[in-house]
Amino acid sequence: MLSKMFGGGAGGFDPQEIAKMFGGGAGGFDPQEIAKAAGLPSDPAAMAMMMQQVQAMFSTPSEGPVNWQMAHDQARRVAASDNDPSVTSLQRRSVDEALKLAELWLDPVTDFPSTGQLGRAWSRAEWVEATMSTWRRLTEPVATSIAKALSDVISEQLPEEMKSMMGMMGGPASMLQNVGGAMFGMQLGQAVGALSKDVVGSTDIGVPLAEGRMALLPANVAAFGAGLDIPEQEVQLFLAVREAAHVRLFTHIPWLTGHLLGSIERYARGIHIDMGKIEEAARDIDPTNPESLQGALSQGVFMPERTPEQDAALVRLETTLALVEGWVDQLTAAAAANLPSADALREMVRRRRATGGPAEHAFASLVGLELRPRRLRDASVLWSLLTEERGVEGRDALWQHPDLLPTAEDLDDPAGFSERRRLIESSDADVDAALERLLSGGFEPQDEDTAGGEGSGEATKGTPAADTDSDTGPSSVSDEGSDTEDGPADGSR
Repeated sequence: MLSKMFGGGAGGFDPQEIAKMFGGGAGGFDPQEIAKAAGLPSDPAAMAMMMQQVQAMFSTPSEGPVNWQMAHDQARRVAASDNDPSVTSLQRRSVDEALKLAELWLDPVTDFPSTGQLGRAWSRAEWVEATMSTWRRLTEPVATSIAKALSDVISEQLPEEMKSMMGMMGGPASMLQNVGGAMFGMQLGQAVGALSKDVVGSTDIGVPLAEGRMALLPANVAAFGAGLDIPEQEVQLFLAVREAAHVRLFTHIPWLTGHLLGSIERYARGIHIDMGKIEEAARDIDPTNPESLQGALSQGVFMPERTPEQDAALVRLETTLALVEGWVDQLTAAAAANLPSADALREMVRRRRATGGPAEHAFASLVGLELRPRRLRDASVLWSLLTEERGVEGRDALWQHPDLLPTAEDLDDPAGFSERRRLIESSDADVDAALERLLSGGFEPQDEDTAGGEGSGEATKGTPAADTDSDTGPSSVSDEGSDTEDGPADGSR
């Protein structure tokens, strides 16, 4: 991996050349010198742009194993790469009105009241700023593991002369930690920036990324409706209903956000880096070429196969995501029933959420986790049946505690949910009633004549001995045993 950069092969290692590449140790990188060493084009402008990121890898300090500042800067850069216009006052007013109307439409179809929040209209850069802290929380466990693994592998491949020279520059450990942290930070920023071009609101992936704030991205809403024979205002209103429904759910069910984010964090902590895969990928990575670094990360080469425990955790997470998206899907269909294109838009959103876009796949490859509700349709059918059986209030009451929520089994058989739940509730009621009787002294001490062992003898007091020998008495089995000693049991007794 490092042969081009550090003089591998017949040419050997030249500390003076390396010093020139690093700008003499004081002035930073010289892009043209690195280009010459790596055999890359030496156009000053092109190389300056390409090497800006590489220089940051080595020189930008980070507070921890991952360079989150680089992730933030890269996300902002990608978000603005295809023109990210500022939101106009007209767009802000239009989004605010759409979200207010969406709140009114939701009132009759859910038991959760309006949050009273102001609707926001965001540019892509504003979405990045509002969500970056949540992305950090979701990715930090796996990011830390990957950054350390990359540092270890690169350090092992460094020539001894290079390690000695780096010792004078603060030591290879700290320098390479910056490299590993910067590599992951840069790729995370790339993924988040790409997502900023796809999402239409703050809850578009089914997780509250912006701490409960309600917002739409006008540029992305327009892109969503491009090519459809549907008025843009109608598209915006439909998406506003979905956004408002998400925010209501996460606002009025406080445990849900922590449950989802906590599940993702626990899953990420269970990821163990496959050093063999990293070493194999590292051979093809050219550290002077940021695209080769990003390409290796985006292909998911650092993600091992999931463990059985992670598979189980993923099923639970996907079930919860499906329940959230199915509930929102059902409410949106009911609230937006008067929109002429509601059915077409609903199907479009369903397919979009079920398959995910390129940016979502890039993020999944990076952290080994897809935040897609694979069973959205099953969950929507279940919530529809529950609305018919229990009404709006009874349906929404299931969100009050995680133990009340439907399970993956219920998604397999939505029609059987109520019967299974009745059996469970009936069993719980019997246990509760028995416990209440016990605590109130309602249970009498067990009578001696019903006890086994010595109590059986007590039960025969005052009873003629002959009665105990009758064929129908409790000793009939032992009597048959006696017959085997005295003679065959021929029934003549």
